Amino acid sequence: MATSDKSSSKDHGGKLAARALKNAGVECIFTLSGGHIMAIYDGCIDEGIDIIDVRHEQAATHAADAWSRLHPGKIGCAVVTAGPGVTDSVTGVANAWRANSPMLVIGGQGPFNNMRRGSLQEMDHVGLMRPITKWADSCYETRRIPEYIEVAIRHAVSGVPGPVFLEIPMDILAGPASIEETWFPAIRTDPPRNAPEPADIEAAVALIKAAKQPVLMAGTSIKWSHASAAMREFVDSTAMPALANGMGRGTLHHDSPQFFSRARKAALQGCDLFICAGVALDFRLAYGKSIPEDTKIIQMDMEHHLIGQNRTPDVAVVGSLARGFEMIVQEIEKQGLSPDFAGWRDELRVVETDIAAGVEAQLNSSESPVDPMRMCREIRDFVTEDTIVIGDGGDIVAQAAKVVPVLKENAWMDPGPLGTLGVGMPFALAAQKAFPEKRVLIIYGDGSFGLNGFEFDTAVRFNLPIVGIVGNDAAWGQMMRPQVSQYGQDRMIAVELNETRYDLIVEAMGGHGEYCTHPDEIRPALERSFASGKPALINVKLRKDINTGAKGSTYV
Repeated sequence: MATSDKSSSKDHGGKLAARALKNAGVECIFTLSGGHIMAIYDGCIDEGIDIIDVRHEQAATHAADAWSRLHPGKIGCAVVTAGPGVTDSVTGVANAWRANSPMLVIGGQGPFNNMRRGSLQEMDHVGLMRPITKWADSCYETRRIPEYIEVAIRHAVSGVPGPVFLEIPMDILAGPASIEETWFPAIRTDPPRNAPEPADIEAAVALIKAAKQPVLMAGTSIKWSHASAAMREFVDSTAMPALANGMGRGTLHHDSPQFFSRARKAALQGCDLFICAGVALDFRLAYGKSIPEDTKIIQMDMEHHLIGQNRTPDVAVVGSLARGFEMIVQEIEKQGLSPDFAGWRDELRVVETDIAAGVEAQLNSSESPVDPMRMCREIRDFVTEDTIVIGDGGDIVAQAAKVVPVLKENAWMDPGPLGTLGVGMPFALAAQKAFPEKRVLIIYGDGSFGLNGFEFDTAVRFNLPIVGIVGNDAAWGQMMRPQVSQYGQDRMIAVELNETRYDLIVEAMGGHGEYCTHPDEIRPALERSFASGKPALINVKLRKDINTGAKGSTYV
């Protein structure tokens, strides 16, 4: 039984929910006000849980997703009202589902005692959410709310993590309760460290021993397994070339001799062993075809069902990736081996350096309107290790990812494999709330700004000095170019936008705005925007590239 000096005759289900969230380490919830969920707000006040109310429920779930990404071992939480509140949240939940991001979404519902009678905003939320969550259910008894929250979070963080959904009808939330007489289960938010099979570790080490030109790629499961330190020890001790994708970006130090980004194609085509560490063999690796057919593959991931998709590995290492790397290093030491791939690494370093030199001219373009790569260079030269960069767009973010370094873990966020536009400000709200001492910078496409740009109002209301920079070419560029390439410029349709002054929109909300038409204006605009202490937006007029083939298209 729990004891509390806050218990009173005014206790209700919302207070039980808030106490359970507090016990789970939840520091803030992201929400949009609704009558079905107000009892939770009342409980959060008692428990000291901050409430960040946004302008669209999609933003609430994106922000909860980002909170989990920024706090491995903790759980992000969104609370949304019934009906359209839940349906508006679906895109954020789906994005977290594809990104394996653990978060808890609590949804309201009409009164249980009026269920199936057609109460306001009543619908089958659980049926809607079940395909895009690890667990979805309803709680119909007030005293069991903490129990259901614990079960939900347990599902969210176990194995491959992901979002969960708990529906609580409004009369259950408002129902009388006693905190002192309620059972609050212990809630674990850290992932279990399940050890791989020793025989699989031995088989992996045998392939490493036989390899001449191995390459490791770090992916999303490195993050969720808390495996970055163990992985770095492995690659540093062997001088093995290493790449990163997904949320693996930043888990390898950007200045490590083992880390490569531009030489990826040469590394993959030349490797005789590919260690796929928490990386899905999906479209980003051409469904496994980016790796030569005769290359051996060690696939490491958190659950069996992730192994073997699109390509059968030679060795599968299933379990906590942190334990997996620790056991590989231990087995190498046990066998008295000293694998050293420095020669192969140095060959790739020459390729990396040559490619970087080849793009330098474009990075230094003085064109006006601005060359997109020059805008990316200005961002590159501005960010520091205390900057969290968020990518929210198509082509401009793809180009920025090639230029802007990820200086440390959690210093870069993008939507992930679902490719959802509109994550920028919601992710930034969570980042700035979590780390008020850091600079938070969003790289926007002008198309993506239109989806959740109104969340600048949220940033203004909560005094979160987030800065966005829009690459504005007045087009959905990632769609425009392949459309023109395939069908001709005379059949270009549904891909053009106005040259909108998004900076003035943010100014009207109470923020700071900047407008740049020449590349030399970008750096001063960045400095003034962060110095303003306000949410700010820099609107950069980019060169409009119509006839560059299918560049940017990822629909393969």
